[in-house]
Amino acid sequence: MAELKDKIQARLPGLPRFLGMTVTDATKDRLVAELVVQEAHCNGTDSIHGGALMALADTLGALGAILNLRAGQITTTLESKTNFLSAARLGARIVAEALPLHRGRRTQVWETTIRGEDGRVVAKVTQTQIVLEQDPPKAAG
Repeated sequence: MAELKDKIQARLPGLPRFLGMTVTDATKDRLVAELVVQEAHCNGTDSIHGGALMALADTLGALGAILNLRAGQITTTLESKTNFLSAARLGARIVAEALPLHRGRRTQVWETTIRGEDGRVVAKVTQTQIVLEQDPPKAAG
């Protein structure tokens, strides 16, 4: 039987797949992913673009929220705040860890810490996921 991380990795949508992120650990309480900084991730210098970091963190926080939904619920990002603290250079492997700060009935808050190979924090992202009831399928008519 495939591990949860493998199931998630196989179903990553377009942007996370494009980024080349690899989910290395996944539970309802913690998600971890890594990626190697490629030229396509960079900001015109040899440093990763902030948008790539935010996309990595947003994906992990959303996955964490999804793993904690009840049947018939969906989620989307309501708010996200990022602190960029150090650079990740071309060729570096970065690791992102997402942990829940709050898992409520209508919102979930996830904090993702992205670290470089040396352990330094590259970015800290806090995001709020709104929990919505999925519309029932419409009858064919």
